[in-house]
Amino acid sequence: QVQLVESGGGLVQAGDSLTLSCAASGRTFSSYAMGWFRQAPGKGREFVAAISWSGVDTYYDDSVKGRFTISRDNAKKTVYLQMNSLNSEDTAVYYCAKMKLTAWGSTVPSGFDSWGQGTQVTVSS
Repeated sequence: QVQLVESGGGLVQAGDSLTLSCAASGRTFSSYAMGWFRQAPGKGREFVAAISWSGVDTYYDDSVKGRFTISRDNAKKTVYLQMNSLNSEDTAVYYCAKMKLTAWGSTVPSGFDSWGQGTQVTVSS
């Protein structure tokens, strides 16, 4: 069972940048793909980005494409989400998640089987 802990959230102004981190426990971190989701008040959990086990392949939701970058450091067992040009619509709790082994390409929560506790990102306009 992998445990995930997000950090790096906070209050920023529109146009600012922020980098989230997700630290994983366990010895098999480099064996599975990872993703980021977010959930705004009153809304469902929505997909943001995903990265393959090697870090070579990534995909993004259209709403963040070109502004957000997902990356990982397998030696540090950490996945990152670099967020640029933030706007008020990016305000949400951000969660990292471990992707199921056969779910590459998934953009729904059911494609992921371990979740962190979330970190709040608030963008003021």
